[in-house]
Amino acid sequence: MFFRFLFERASRMALAAPLLACFLCLTSPWALARSVLDLDASKQPIALADWGEYWIDSKNQLTPEQLATEPSRPWKPTLLGGSYPLLPGQALWMRFTVPPAPDSERWLLEIPDPGLDRASLYSLNKAGQWLEQRAGDLTPINQWPLPHRHPMLRVKFNAEEPTYYLLRIENAQGFNAPIRFVSSSYMFRSEQRISMFLGIYLGIAVLGTSIGLIGLLWRQDRAYFYYGLSAALTGLCQAAFSGAAALHLWPHLAQWADRALVVLIPCMLLSLLLVNTTVVSLAQRSRVLHAMAWLVAVSGAALSAAAAFPDASFRLEWLAPYVLLVPALIVLINLWAWRRGDHFGGWLLLAALPPLISLLLATALYLQWVPISFALEQGILAGLALELPALLVVVLLRSQQRRENLRRIRGLDRIDPATGLINADVFGVRLSRMVARARRTRQQGAVMLVDIMNTDQMQRDFGRKTVDELPLRVAARLLTTAREIDTAARLSERRFGMLVEGPFSAEDAASLGPRIVARCLMPYPDLDINCAVQVRVAYALVPYQDCDAQAILFQLDQRLAMAPADAKKAVFMLGEPPAPQRRPSARPRPRPVAPEPTVPATMD
Repeated sequence: MFFRFLFERASRMALAAPLLACFLCLTSPWALARSVLDLDASKQPIALADWGEYWIDSKNQLTPEQLATEPSRPWKPTLLGGSYPLLPGQALWMRFTVPPAPDSERWLLEIPDPGLDRASLYSLNKAGQWLEQRAGDLTPINQWPLPHRHPMLRVKFNAEEPTYYLLRIENAQGFNAPIRFVSSSYMFRSEQRISMFLGIYLGIAVLGTSIGLIGLLWRQDRAYFYYGLSAALTGLCQAAFSGAAALHLWPHLAQWADRALVVLIPCMLLSLLLVNTTVVSLAQRSRVLHAMAWLVAVSGAALSAAAAFPDASFRLEWLAPYVLLVPALIVLINLWAWRRGDHFGGWLLLAALPPLISLLLATALYLQWVPISFALEQGILAGLALELPALLVVVLLRSQQRRENLRRIRGLDRIDPATGLINADVFGVRLSRMVARARRTRQQGAVMLVDIMNTDQMQRDFGRKTVDELPLRVAARLLTTAREIDTAARLSERRFGMLVEGPFSAEDAASLGPRIVARCLMPYPDLDINCAVQVRVAYALVPYQDCDAQAILFQLDQRLAMAPADAKKAVFMLGEPPAPQRRPSARPRPRPVAPEPTVPATMD
């Protein structure tokens, strides 16, 4: 009976012990969560959701020991989503409980906010002491328990009893990031995916910076300098926004990691502004808009310099308006240039859409209108990255057009600007070389002069505009009859020249002249069918006797001048006798009539 009594007493105590332990856990002053987390590896990432409780310390003075000993705090269930009303100088406290589990899987608490100032995770050990793990911008990354792009803290398990945690968060911009639990294997896989995207973004930035430097050294164009600067600053902003810069570039500089993004963003925006103003040549188009753009750029540089100081508490209040002002000004400038005929303005408007969307999303994130998520973070980074290739295409097209314009300007002393043909000076030099080459190789070439004869008539019949377009049309017809090795030139307002390289026979020259005349007489598609250009051609085979280039041109000019105005012949060869000119027939003068002899009268 005694043993039976002991057995029944032990059975009752064994059943009551778990209930008593649960009651003590729920009623103890440091029972820090209303429910226990369910860490299922098949459902990662696991959000904290409402499994924990939060409380905001407005004075930011309490310690974990004080919170554990004062259970009268108004704790609230953690939010499923949204932002916490955390202000500068306050601390957000959260508490939750991790159930007992074997330590076979390594779990981590992840806060995907690279700009978080401070995150401290406190765990209660068996001795009743709170052990701290700290991460955030105010702590150098090399001192984090697990260096990462954003705060990543270890969650420890106990195989026998639950583990209680306190999480303290401080952030000057409020807090709206999710708190989730992931395993080390899941974190490794997700980080590989994110690293691929970051590699693409930063690769585009590095490529853009290299092209900008090469273009600056090669083309001596300021647009390449501003583009390379904007690409470099965009890459740094992407790295700072994603946390990669603090992890790899400045892991020892906690203060710089805290304010790097607010310093780099104004610099990036002013470089983009300068790229757009340079591409549309705003300095030559509007001094007022150009001065406004430079004023905004200088203001951005001053804002960036002020944000670098530790006590610049106003930097966040000024940053948001500047982030909205600069894209609006860029859109205004490009729209203004596009409406005034600059086709680069339209392309720049399209190129400005992705970063504009990114900056709007970043502003909404800063104002806590939307929570932090993987899609939002990658969307902001992708929008900044997409602008660089689009802007590079516009800069390259502008550079090509600029080179062509400079080539035309430099060639004004060699090329006729109306037709694109060489002028009389270059024609004379090439004719001299052709004469010397023909004498050296003993192969004949030909030189031709082509005169437009009916410009006055066409002006009376079809107007001044048609006559002004005649040189360009005749030049196009000459180029269709010339070979690639031949040369066409415009010598004066109504005269053209052509050099036909040898070997060239007299029969070929005799057939080329009429072909030019017939080609010019053909109707033009966009003109009246009766609008035909009448030309005369004088040509000579070179070398011609012992004449030099100037003598040949003089004789060809004389040959055209000797041609009768009403002559039906249109092709004249130097060396053939000119056609006799008709003289008006003189009216025959009447012969003088001899007076009849007078017979003197006789007197009978």
